[in-house]
Amino acid sequence: MFQRPVKAYKPLTMNELFRLLPTLLKELDENDAVRSAVVFAAWRQIAGPSLCEHAVACEINGKHLTVAVASERWRKYLKDLSGQMIFKINSALSQAAVTFIEFRVDEQFVVNDREKRRGKEYDEAELREMAMRNLSSGLVQKADSIGDTSLRDQFLMAAGSCLARKERMRKK
Repeated sequence: MFQRPVKAYKPLTMNELFRLLPTLLKELDENDAVRSAVVFAAWRQIAGPSLCEHAVACEINGKHLTVAVASERWRKYLKDLSGQMIFKINSALSQAAVTFIEFRVDEQFVVNDREKRRGKEYDEAELREMAMRNLSSGLVQKADSIGDTSLRDQFLMAAGSCLARKERMRKK
């Protein structure tokens, strides 16, 4: 994997990072891992913390998003709201990234996700190391087109972190 020295940077707020997602998706749409991470991030942003306790995006296949829900009651409730959620996700990403949401009852997946979010915290140096280790040279080359070096480094950290998370999930 490509290793680039990371300079000190001012971390982006979640709102600033979320505003970068449409550009990220347009530039790297062919990268399935990045595309999944961007759509999942959009889901979390749209759903909010309370809904994410009961519904977790778990798979994207083309423009078909699958969301695991804690119960049949949540599935029925969210199915009625799926049109609004699709609209909000696509608006946030400035493109039709999702055209259908399937809600699948999988209480254990939801519980596991909840536990992961409350799991081990890493310090900043560990997070930076894990993120940079997961970057491919192709992704770094595409990121080099970002003129602002601080923004480019923050983008690479975000993309690397998403890829590292996906790798950790695959190993479990």
